Amino acid sequence: MRKRPMKTVAGAALAAVAALCRPGPAIALDWPTRPVTMVVPYAAGGPNDTVGRVLAQRLGEILRAQIIVENVGGAGGMTGTNRVAKAAADGSMFLLGGQSTLAQIPSLYRHPLYDAAADFVPVALLTDQARILITRKDLPPDTLPQFIAYAKMNHVRMQYASAGGGSGGHVCAILLNTIMGTTIAHVPYRGSGPAMQDMMAGRIDFSCEQISTALPQIESGAVKAIATLGLARPSVLPSLPTAQEQGIAALDCSAWSALVFPKGTPDAIVHRLSKAANEAVETPAVRERLESVGVTVVERERRTPGYLATFIPAEIARWAAPIKASGVSID
Repeated sequence: MRKRPMKTVAGAALAAVAALCRPGPAIALDWPTRPVTMVVPYAAGGPNDTVGRVLAQRLGEILRAQIIVENVGGAGGMTGTNRVAKAAADGSMFLLGGQSTLAQIPSLYRHPLYDAAADFVPVALLTDQARILITRKDLPPDTLPQFIAYAKMNHVRMQYASAGGGSGGHVCAILLNTIMGTTIAHVPYRGSGPAMQDMMAGRIDFSCEQISTALPQIESGAVKAIATLGLARPSVLPSLPTAQEQGIAALDCSAWSALVFPKGTPDAIVHRLSKAANEAVETPAVRERLESVGVTVVERERRTPGYLATFIPAEIARWAAPIKASGVSID
């Protein structure tokens, strides 16, 4: 029998060693073997942080590992999102992203720090929640038509708040400004909490806030709810009409949340987190907690890596036109 050349044998041995050293399915099946970081790209206490902490606790129980919530705010969520885009693709870090960071920033910023469609591996679309147009409690309007009429007469003296330049609330208010034909001044804050405090104190006129942050203040009468800025009335505010019901068909600012890993993360890790995330949102206590603040868990068929892989590019395209039409661009 002819012997194999020594170079061939050596080459085969090196290839085998290299294969063992690569992070493949066998290694990924053991994931996680150490604490894992969930980056929430906004300040603590905001709507995304609320969703993230509810999910993190249950994910930790399911995966039998510590899930560390790390708040990395700045640039409308772009700073924290970029941190994950540039992270090691080893399952040690993932992002709780959403409409602003994964769909609006690509069109809003002239030079975004990452490619939302190419720099991440989709894990699961998980939740959706309405945005609410809220005002300081003593602002005269009570309905959206009244608000628009008031804004047109007083816009040079009015101010609106957001959780930061480029945030979802900022973009929604930009669209509202465009629709109304007004130039109301924007006041960016370092998170939704400080913005809400100033509105409750009467220093800010309005904001387009996610319902999970706005609901307690609406229910207490600290702020006034004018319209639901999504396609359906939230179950926790069934009497609050949508913008469409009040004559503004072009305004849809509902806010979704999704999990993504850095590009290159092994498929086995992606599918393990996706399975755990689905189990987490199916847990009655988690679902009840989310629904109590107006957050809806999306349908099961939408909670897959494959669905999210097509959803993100579609959302980028959907937001590109209205953002361009507004004429607003951030360096």
